[in-house]
Amino acid sequence: MIYKTGVPTEEDLQKVAPSAERLAKGPVAVIECFQKIPCNPCYTACKKGAIKEFRDINDLPEIDHDLCNGCGLCVSKCPGLAIFIIDETYSEKEALVKLPYEFVPLPKEGDTVKALNREGRVVGEARVVKIQNGKYEDRTPVISVAVPKELSMVVRNIG
Repeated sequence: MIYKTGVPTEEDLQKVAPSAERLAKGPVAVIECFQKIPCNPCYTACKKGAIKEFRDINDLPEIDHDLCNGCGLCVSKCPGLAIFIIDETYSEKEALVKLPYEFVPLPKEGDTVKALNREGRVVGEARVVKIQNGKYEDRTPVISVAVPKELSMVVRNIG
């Protein structure tokens, strides 16, 4: 499916999703990288050692969700825009999703935006909580949006 549409299958997503127990502990990275390409900036960005060293530059990234603290350093470093931070402990009803965003204009903190799934379809509304767009992000801002908890593993962009 991903090679035809660019959208991973549920089976693909289950392979990279943190467990419900891990999601309940706090922010954690989800790496939705499914194509073997020569790339490793996620590994070099990870200061916690959660993203394992690649044996071959073409390997898919492997992450130890228990070592990841959801710092998000890897999000803006991924050229494939394939890494997201999910924080299901954000509030009782909402989760926080940190996502890479390379469109202009950037939204503003406090804006209500359309929450989009992997196919670009609107699945609800999101509230922009924070925008990180400093020197470290290197032209790939990271947008934090609050979404209903049940959409934390669905929302992957905003519009």
